[in-house]
Amino acid sequence: MTASTAADAPTPPAGGPAAPPAAAPPVPLVDLQAAHAEVADEVREGFDRVLAAGAYVKGPDVAAFEEEYAALCGTRHCVGTANGTDAVELALRALELPPGGGVVLPANTFVATAEAVVRAGLRPVLVDADPEHLLTDPARVAEVLEADGGAVAAAAAAGTDPRPGRIAALLPVHLNGQLAPMRPLLDLAAAYGLPVAEDAAQAQGAAQDGRPAGSWGRIAATSFYPGKNLGAYGDAGAVTTSHDSLAEAVRLTGDHGSSRKYVHDRFGFTSRLDTLQAVVLRAKLRRLPAWNAARRAAAARYDALLAGLDGVSLPRTAPGNVHVWHLYAVRVLPGRSRDAVLEALHAAGIGAGVHYPVPVHLQPAFRWLGHGEGSFPVAERAARELLTLPLFPQITEAQQVRVAETLAGALDRA
Repeated sequence: MTASTAADAPTPPAGGPAAPPAAAPPVPLVDLQAAHAEVADEVREGFDRVLAAGAYVKGPDVAAFEEEYAALCGTRHCVGTANGTDAVELALRALELPPGGGVVLPANTFVATAEAVVRAGLRPVLVDADPEHLLTDPARVAEVLEADGGAVAAAAAAGTDPRPGRIAALLPVHLNGQLAPMRPLLDLAAAYGLPVAEDAAQAQGAAQDGRPAGSWGRIAATSFYPGKNLGAYGDAGAVTTSHDSLAEAVRLTGDHGSSRKYVHDRFGFTSRLDTLQAVVLRAKLRRLPAWNAARRAAAARYDALLAGLDGVSLPRTAPGNVHVWHLYAVRVLPGRSRDAVLEALHAAGIGAGVHYPVPVHLQPAFRWLGHGEGSFPVAERAARELLTLPLFPQITEAQQVRVAETLAGALDRA
């Protein structure tokens, strides 16, 4: 005997108790199963091909994916890595920056960006975000570069070595699906003679002024963590660049510094893109433009559904950016509790989330940087207010309407 569904349940007798309404299905923050359903056959065929050939490491699918992803980014090279954190570290190591040099990055990023800087033997130099788009703020970058230049001049006047610890590179982060303001950041870097590396983990397929993410800096890193716009079935990442020497350095360092078996030209470690993950990424990459277009349509629908809603401000796209909406994060404004709104959404089956509730400078692991509360007020306010709503290419209008209505009710009670 099978259980009755809500649709075919017997009608209660007249005067009897009414059947309880069926609970609405939950709306996930990200629906990885829906994405998998679109590529399942292609992935299965690819896995069978790899397993039959036994090409588990550096197989032909890795080389093919690297070529295809480089084409998406408009770069000469893509080098696959084991994960996104390794990708940032390898990109920085390839630049051969002075040991202990400072790397400028925003305080409102995932901790992996700062971790990679430290792992590369460098020092994070944090800056605040701009208050409108929450992207790396060129004005704040200019301040730290000016201060650093003053320190170098003072050291030179005193006859001491100005190099140890001075700022050596910029590492802007493309956040939530749109690029940091690259033109002013590149102008600053050129003025101070610094290289730029991009953290493009949240911007696969995004562009600014017609130029793709991952092609603006001398080198760039990305992550293919499952929840990204282009997500693997586990950890994976990549470095993109148009500089032959940098690509070779990344490839060597991520393969034990070896260009020939048992010959190690430089110090390295293991960080290679797995062949099975390359199969998944190739299948998804073919669908990425359509999936990003679906994300943009969903974001526009949220904009319309939430327009004029008291208690929140909506995310904004910076001028020149083609946004790919890795995340759709609203801000719950002062006077209401973001955490109470989040709890109400979860109770109603809405898979909302909070990204980066603790900025990098307030993480216990980075207390040694010497920053306390109030050091980066924009990042700290964003950490208190941001609330990420469900968004994925397959989200339906009905799901978004339910999210919007539930959010409105939660804000009324918060």
